[in-house]
Amino acid sequence: MERNRIGLAEVLAAAEDAAPVRSLDVVAHNLRDRFGARYVSFLFVDVVGRRLLRVNDKATSPQEHAAEQVPLTGSVYDDVLRTQKVVRVPEGAQAQRVLAPVTNRGDAIGVLELHITHVTQDVLEQVEEAAHALAYIIVTDRRFTDLYHWGNRTATVTLAAEIQRQLLPSAPSCEAAEFTLAGALVPASDIAGDTYDYSLDHDTLHLSITDAMGHDVDASLMATLLVNASRGARRAGTDLAEQARQTHQALIDHGRRTFATGQLMRIALDGSSAQLVNAGHLWPLRLREGTVDEIKLHINLPFGVLPQGAYRVQDIDLRPGDRLVFYTDGMQERQAEAVDLPRLIRDTSTEHPREAVRAMVNAVTDACHGHVRDDATVLCLDWHGPVPADRNAKHRRSA
Repeated sequence: MERNRIGLAEVLAAAEDAAPVRSLDVVAHNLRDRFGARYVSFLFVDVVGRRLLRVNDKATSPQEHAAEQVPLTGSVYDDVLRTQKVVRVPEGAQAQRVLAPVTNRGDAIGVLELHITHVTQDVLEQVEEAAHALAYIIVTDRRFTDLYHWGNRTATVTLAAEIQRQLLPSAPSCEAAEFTLAGALVPASDIAGDTYDYSLDHDTLHLSITDAMGHDVDASLMATLLVNASRGARRAGTDLAEQARQTHQALIDHGRRTFATGQLMRIALDGSSAQLVNAGHLWPLRLREGTVDEIKLHINLPFGVLPQGAYRVQDIDLRPGDRLVFYTDGMQERQAEAVDLPRLIRDTSTEHPREAVRAMVNAVTDACHGHVRDDATVLCLDWHGPVPADRNAKHRRSA
């Protein structure tokens, strides 16, 4: 496999030497040279997870090339993303299409597709490695160009939605030894107040979900206050009650007399604690051993509502194997009320959280006939439990 590692090193080095907007061209050129690939393209997953947007090498903007939109559900690309395995599709007597998932730490960015005449197991392994390298290249280069922001958009984005999207984590999914999580948000046409957030430090996983009242840009501006106040308090090292207080105070000071519901949660990675503040928000759902139950919590007043006493920090019973689902009212109100969320959670229990949240938001979108009237947001967490010390030591030796 030495030849393969050298090839990957060359790809990464060439991508670093190229302009950020030419990274896809670099990978495509490398694959054509190595395998005689006659056609190479990359398909981005859109932000809602219902379509793919095909970008051929040398396509740098929608103005330069009309990108092809490909429905995801039920397609071979769906199989690639769901299974996270390379798939080959025969085409004619000799040629084959090879598709590989482009994923980084659970964040399914898209699919690499190429047409090759001669396919061996060694070739498939090298394509898989190239796709993995491409994921790291995209994660790095999207800091410098709008190409990748354009790449996952299949519809016109309003100003409110643009503000809202910039508040979300840069990756909707994350994997670690102790947990796997994924979030999704379907924006309404005139409301942009929902957000979700997560962050990981040495010993704690931080989660939040919020729903700011209001419409259009006003709602997205209130969401901006919420998210940045929460992040600022978190990054300053405050405890959970103080993080909630500062989030509340931001709306009191600057929120134009509006309010927001939300939940802030912290989970110790050693399994010693799981704590949550509930500011007027819907109770989360927990899947345990095939049964879905609401976690019945004490409810503080929403952020921005006076009078507000100290926020109550509550302990949550969280065990390895549990799945937690946090959501906003857009997942269950109006037409979305027809969606049986607990049943969907049970039906997708064996799926990756990334696929589970996609199934949930797709169900809501379908129930609303494609016109969601309130933001619909869901955050799904699988808790695997603390990592044994001997496993950590083994990982360090193998790294």
